[in-house]
Amino acid sequence: MTTRTRILTGITTTGTPHLGNYAGAIRPAILASQDANADSFYFLADYHALIKCDDPQRIQRSRMEIAATWLAGGLDVNRVTFYRQSDIPEIPELTWLLTCVAAKGLLNRAHAYKASVDKNVEAGEDPDAGISMGLYSYPVLMAADILMFNAHKVPVGRDQIQHVEMARDIGQRFNHLFGNGKEFFTMPEALIEESVATLPGLDGRKMSKSYDNTIPLFTSAKDMKDAISRIVTDSRAPGEAKDPDNSHLFTLFQAFASKAQEEEFRAELLQGLGWGEAKNRLFQLLDSQLSEPRERYHQLMSRPSDMEDLLLIGAKKARAVAAPFLAELREAVGLRSFVNQAAAPVAAKKKAAKAARFVSFREDDGSFRFRLLSADGEQLLLSRNFADGKAAGAVTKQLQSGDALDVRTEATGFSVWLDGAAVADSAEFADETSRDAAIAALRVALTPIED
Repeated sequence: MTTRTRILTGITTTGTPHLGNYAGAIRPAILASQDANADSFYFLADYHALIKCDDPQRIQRSRMEIAATWLAGGLDVNRVTFYRQSDIPEIPELTWLLTCVAAKGLLNRAHAYKASVDKNVEAGEDPDAGISMGLYSYPVLMAADILMFNAHKVPVGRDQIQHVEMARDIGQRFNHLFGNGKEFFTMPEALIEESVATLPGLDGRKMSKSYDNTIPLFTSAKDMKDAISRIVTDSRAPGEAKDPDNSHLFTLFQAFASKAQEEEFRAELLQGLGWGEAKNRLFQLLDSQLSEPRERYHQLMSRPSDMEDLLLIGAKKARAVAAPFLAELREAVGLRSFVNQAAAPVAAKKKAAKAARFVSFREDDGSFRFRLLSADGEQLLLSRNFADGKAAGAVTKQLQSGDALDVRTEATGFSVWLDGAAVADSAEFADETSRDAAIAALRVALTPIED
């Protein structure tokens, strides 16, 4: 059986996507997501944004803009897992587990931290002036992003290769300390796409917000045309031959053109096409490709609740993978159920098969509920709310009666019904196979069990 390759990509939510982001990261990632042999995870790295930005409005706006850009660009949320990092509570918990095994010396060597220290030293400041623990431990959070979903490949720029290597180091350390022969974490590989364009900005340097040289992606056709008109060119007049290979404008055209369009444009520049008309050709090419996505983008931005719904569905899919995996990791490091530990000596004396048990509890609103736990403390069922303890107890007795269970499946979960009403629900599982295995385990646990 061939293992599907798991690919993970995140974009930090601190700015508005521009043409360089689209050509360099978003467009190739969307194309990669259409590979039938890949499981793709795409997320808004909004916890990472807090390291770089302390403006809540900017972060919220950027989250919306980046989500809308991915969706407008053609990301199919039915084929991929698309989520916000902050919607996955297992991520910060895993970050702490990894922080406890990550070597300080490893983090001392992180490029971003070293660059900040060097800048402070050059300015005569304290080496750690203005450096937060968020910046210092950023590589551990990135490791948690990658290792939580056991990604095989992580598409990154060359400046991020070190972080993927650090994720490998931290994951290997955890496996060594707690695995007992089991490899919890897959070792990720940095995927460097040499063919992906690094677009020049208006001044010829790399297109970047920090250089203020970007071309807007989806703001408006007028804004795009105005930006293109400011692209720096040489002083050759119309009629004079232009050198395409030393033209930033040609490089931008090339990133979006077909081979035939590229060759035609090259020939026209060599024959003396004026820069003004050349800029107009670039605008027409970009507008023809981006006008429909631009319209979708503005529709999405006007309906934020639609994006919210899609991201919450994505978070549910992501947590169906993350929650059971984190439970394994908690068990491995010793964060285990007391019930399971207390039962161990008894189990040694008596080989009892009837180890499943109900645990009742009361909610803050006064209602009563119960959990059904398996022999190893795993939650098999969580009940609905009951008005009083007697009603909850009557249901647990009925479930233990040996009568045929009415189990109804829905997507990757299931519920248990009595007398025409749902009384308890399962967790969400990664797939239908896992769900069906849990139903089988439930039937065994209830045939019969001790209270």
